[in-house]
Amino acid sequence: VERSGRRAELHKMAAAGAEAAAEEEKRLPEGDPESGGDSDDEGDTDSSGDGEDEEKENEAEIQRLEEQLSINAFDYNCHLDLIKLLQQEGELVKLRRARQKMSELFPLTEGPEIWLEYAQYSIGGIGQEGGIERVRSIFERALTAVGLHVTKGTALWEAYREFENAILETAQLEKIHTLFRRQLGIPLLDMEASYAEYEEWSEEPIPETTIKNYKKALQQLEKCKPYEEALLGAETPKLAEYQAYIDFEMKAGDPARIQLIYERALAENCLVPDLWARYNQYLDRQLKVKELVLSAHDRAVRNCPWTVGLWIRYLLAMERHRVEHSIISEMFEKALNAGFIQATDYVEIWQAYLDYLRRRVDFTQDSSKELEELRSAFARAVEYLKQEYCLLLFKIIFARLCNNMQKARELWDNIMTKGNAKYANMWLEYYNLERAHGDTQHCRKALHRAVQCTSDYPEHVCEVLLTLERIEGTLEDWDAAVQKTENRLARVNEQRAKAAEKEAALAKQEEERAEQRKQARAEKKASKKAKKPRIGDKRKADEDDEGEWGQEEELPSKRYRGEGDGVLPEEDMEVETGLFGRSEKPDGPAAIPKEKASTSRKDIPKVFHDSSKDKVTVFVSNLAYTMAEPEAKLRELFGSCGEVVEIRAVFNNKGTFRGYCYVQFKEEEAARQALALDRTAVEGRPMFVSPCVDKNKNPDFKVFRYSTTLEKHKLFISGLPFSCTKEELEEICKAHGNVKDIRLVTNRAGKPKGLAYVEFENEAQASQAVLKMDGLTVKDHVIKVMISNPPLRKLPDRPEPGRASLSLAPRQIYGARGKGRTQLSMMPRALQRQSNPVAKAENGMVQNSPATSSDPPAEPKKMSNADFAKMLLKK
Repeated sequence: VERSGRRAELHKMAAAGAEAAAEEEKRLPEGDPESGGDSDDEGDTDSSGDGEDEEKENEAEIQRLEEQLSINAFDYNCHLDLIKLLQQEGELVKLRRARQKMSELFPLTEGPEIWLEYAQYSIGGIGQEGGIERVRSIFERALTAVGLHVTKGTALWEAYREFENAILETAQLEKIHTLFRRQLGIPLLDMEASYAEYEEWSEEPIPETTIKNYKKALQQLEKCKPYEEALLGAETPKLAEYQAYIDFEMKAGDPARIQLIYERALAENCLVPDLWARYNQYLDRQLKVKELVLSAHDRAVRNCPWTVGLWIRYLLAMERHRVEHSIISEMFEKALNAGFIQATDYVEIWQAYLDYLRRRVDFTQDSSKELEELRSAFARAVEYLKQEYCLLLFKIIFARLCNNMQKARELWDNIMTKGNAKYANMWLEYYNLERAHGDTQHCRKALHRAVQCTSDYPEHVCEVLLTLERIEGTLEDWDAAVQKTENRLARVNEQRAKAAEKEAALAKQEEERAEQRKQARAEKKASKKAKKPRIGDKRKADEDDEGEWGQEEELPSKRYRGEGDGVLPEEDMEVETGLFGRSEKPDGPAAIPKEKASTSRKDIPKVFHDSSKDKVTVFVSNLAYTMAEPEAKLRELFGSCGEVVEIRAVFNNKGTFRGYCYVQFKEEEAARQALALDRTAVEGRPMFVSPCVDKNKNPDFKVFRYSTTLEKHKLFISGLPFSCTKEELEEICKAHGNVKDIRLVTNRAGKPKGLAYVEFENEAQASQAVLKMDGLTVKDHVIKVMISNPPLRKLPDRPEPGRASLSLAPRQIYGARGKGRTQLSMMPRALQRQSNPVAKAENGMVQNSPATSSDPPAEPKKMSNADFAKMLLKK
């Protein structure tokens, strides 16, 4: 039934295509008065006003998405949202441009469904000149691409046969026979049904060759079924299952099937660089078809542009297939703009490009166009990278190829004068260069300079110098080398001894400071313990107290802000509550009547938050506890956002400001503007401003205004000196591009942490800044620069269900108010963990009871004097 329905559909599509070619239908546009259609009314003003507002919002959103794509062109979701909005607005020109940009960056992976849709769409044009041949060519391309697909290839073969049946003529019978025979020779799902259909359709017996190929394909299908079943049962992305399937096909060795299984795997794992690398390696080494190889490499770098290895393989493949030099150079420029994360990636791509240029040069000639291009590329690489360790490699290649050691030595001197003379590995690299392409005199000179300047591993350099003189030098050279190395090592040992003494002195000072802090804490603890009254003294004071429960008595006073001179209470004025719930009566003028104390406690402003006003309220925190008059200070600060209705500062029971408050505005727009003041410095601390949300109802609500994902236009800088200001950092960064924003990371107290985020205008400027700023020295601090990509936050481990947790212990075990100090268990843990304690019944009989956490432990066996004597003698 399904095949007959598809056949009827194809018949209709073919007939419609022929009719469309013979006569073109003419239709009037909708809403035209001549068409007789109903025209819409103008509508009320309210609906038109809503439409205008929505249109303005869409335009603003389109502009925002375009700006976001200008910063990060590889944001896939931004592309989708932009195309959707442009469809709604009917901006056809912008829509076409947006789709074109997305297709350039993100290629469409070929699959059976897409090929089938394309072939069915092309059937509509069979009435045109050459239409039938065009449809056939599309079907043949589809069969070449995905016709071997075990589970989905059958539908494509059937559609091709139904198309041929729809235009059936006597001459086309052989074409349908050929399609059946080709299909039956391929291991596809539901092959038996296709064989039965061929038997029913054909008037002649099936040839023996076709039957033999059919049986062979059935055997192959049985081998493939376990892998297909594993793919059906696995969850996306099925990478391990596809890898096993690829290994199976690689052993079989059919290139077409190997290519197909790689394409199937990449359709679901297009962002896995290693899979692309293995596929491209197979194509380069086995198939070696130019169009196929270059197409796969191009798709690889478009799907994973951040992987430098794929770009290098692409350049090698283009060179291998003799692509024009201008195209290879253009592809290299695209690679430089791909936005690699690590600086070493740029070194690798430059090295691959320089190798390619070197292979183009004929060094038998004194000068040529290719040689000049190689020299200019070396100079550009030196200027582009600004990394000393990779420049050395380029200079070695330059000296070896161009036979210009003098130029290499000049560039080398330039490197060593920029702070690299203290590293032994740099001198040894230069020595190896001179050893391979220079002479003994320059080798000796380089090592003598290295012995004098090296500070990290001078012993190694001295050993290399002595080895050189032992092989190449005279007796005088040997004596000079020994004397120089001994003097240098003596100075180094002396410096190291002084450094060790200094370090020991610093360690001793730190130990003394730690001991002083420990003593200070002990003295402070002892003084607090001495001031703390004992229970017996309290009880005596209560007995001597003549006042009754209902009479007035004097209590210690805590003076709060706003009373009298506003002085906060002294620590030694606080006393602990007595045994019977009354406070000890203090002596001295600090005592005030009980009624006055209770009245002062009632005067403390209590903050009652109205959750219905959350939309017009912001929560302000991380303020200084010592802030004087927080209401006035914050009213002045938030007044620029809108009319402030109320500021509710929170105080503790001593009247001390707790560092946070609620700011209520008259309008919701003012509250939104107030959020922009987040992390504003107030009295040396960053003020946190966040929406007012009840966390009891929304426990997962968190506000963090900065992105926690990869941002290729933003840099993360660490190792900055604490004294570095925002202006100083901007002065350093603006030499490498347009700086949009700089954020210095601080702790809650506003103290710098030596970290910063710098946002550039685009990815290219950020990549250049990474190359030129990484390892830079700022105020004697070596900074590290990388693309911003914060690590994922680790979520706290949750207890497994069914497993008891200390924090989830039943509350009733400890009483109504939880576990108090006097309820601490003094029993040893070994006794608490006894699994089967013995309990006594009421009638005196001993019975076994199940182990519970509340059962008392069994009593230990009593020991006699003889037992104690034996125990002591054993010791």
